[in-house]
Amino acid sequence: MSRDAAAGAVAAVDLGATSGRVIVGHVGADTLDMTQVARFPNDPVRTSDGLHWNILGLYGAATAGLREAFRVAPEITSIGIDSWAVDYGLLRDGRMLGDPFHYRDERTAAGVDAVHALLPHSELFERNGLQFLPFNTLYQLAAEPSELLNFADTALLIPDLLGFWLTGVARAEVTNASTTGLLRALDRHWDDALIARLGLPRGILPPLIAPGETLGALLPEVAAALGARPDAAVTAIGSHDTASAVVAVPMQADAAAYISCGTWGLVGVEVARPVLTPEALAANFTNEGGVDGRVRLLHNVMGLWVLSEAVRTWERAGHTIDLPTLLDSAEEVSGPIPVFDVNDPRFLAPGDMPGRIDQWFAEHDTTPPRTRAEYARSIVESLAQAFADAALEAGRLGGVDVRTIHIVGGGSLNELLCQRTADRAGMPVLAGPVEATALGNVLVQARAAGIISGSLESLRDLVARTHAPRRFAPRTS
Repeated sequence: MSRDAAAGAVAAVDLGATSGRVIVGHVGADTLDMTQVARFPNDPVRTSDGLHWNILGLYGAATAGLREAFRVAPEITSIGIDSWAVDYGLLRDGRMLGDPFHYRDERTAAGVDAVHALLPHSELFERNGLQFLPFNTLYQLAAEPSELLNFADTALLIPDLLGFWLTGVARAEVTNASTTGLLRALDRHWDDALIARLGLPRGILPPLIAPGETLGALLPEVAAALGARPDAAVTAIGSHDTASAVVAVPMQADAAAYISCGTWGLVGVEVARPVLTPEALAANFTNEGGVDGRVRLLHNVMGLWVLSEAVRTWERAGHTIDLPTLLDSAEEVSGPIPVFDVNDPRFLAPGDMPGRIDQWFAEHDTTPPRTRAEYARSIVESLAQAFADAALEAGRLGGVDVRTIHIVGGGSLNELLCQRTADRAGMPVLAGPVEATALGNVLVQARAAGIISGSLESLRDLVARTHAPRRFAPRTS
């Protein structure tokens, strides 16, 4: 691909729930291309006290990737880091107090009980605008031993933790902080009154930083280890991976819904202000911070996690599963396809996913799938229905006339899922870009560096011109 003479280079560290990558992005007025220089697994670790992220392994893999990025593109001036939301590390005097817990760890149930004994979800929603999810950060913090919280002096969400290790500067990027439940929805500041009522130590929450602001220069020893130029810095981007992904959705925000589809399916619309209505509360929608002060009104759908965990279950039983072949077989399944509620909490934790699907159907007097192809088709159909329902509901709640649904992320490669979502929603689905999160990360950095300029709409126009999506028209039968 040809590049503008004035194109600049930045590096994106993009950490997903199952893998991470480091990408070099070149951006100019008519250029937006990326080169992946490192990819690595993200495998959680179970110890005697629960399920944890291997954060030191991730940091080591990310810095090795950044060394390669600076080797192939020594002109890089900026690094941006995004990851999943809600999880955090506790520190004291800059030292981490144990590996961060995984949001799927069972300990969060005790935190939910503790918080709701003080405030019902309806009151929390009025303040933070978040849907009920049992792993939101405020529930996790409430599950921590009070002695540990009082001993810690800082809590950093995953991208902020890596940024701290690179720069020595502790900040909370606002799009990710908006998922903690401890930010006021209307002004995106820490809710000191709520924090006090929950008995959490306010002092562990660092100052906020917005996408596009400079977190800090690389520490000299870090810059030397990475082979980076001395003026290289970390730039705050939409560090919640969905916030970055939405930046790169090539949509008209007043007429479209988006689905950022991977392990989770984040289904919503972009609005100017939080929607804190009783209808949004009843529908269990969430208001999360977006880049440029936008609001992501969305619903968390369980996502491709359900299919991935079913595949892992079969593999543990000794079967060899090729996912493309499985999906081809699923597409050939004929006759009525049973559909289940993918948002049922039973599907959240790791384990025997086909067995849980059987259990759901038994409780609803429905015949379950029999073959692996039928299970895969049932999962895809159930996801497509949940996606279609959530997209239309998001438009209704947010006052957006949804006429198109955009699917970005890994799920945009699943042609059967894209087509069935279009069929069930009765409107076109535009699929891609696959690497929307990394693209959004790169674009916000490039704009902050002055390489490009303009609104989110102009950034999306650049995506549309350089990464045209694939169209799936709804079928009538």
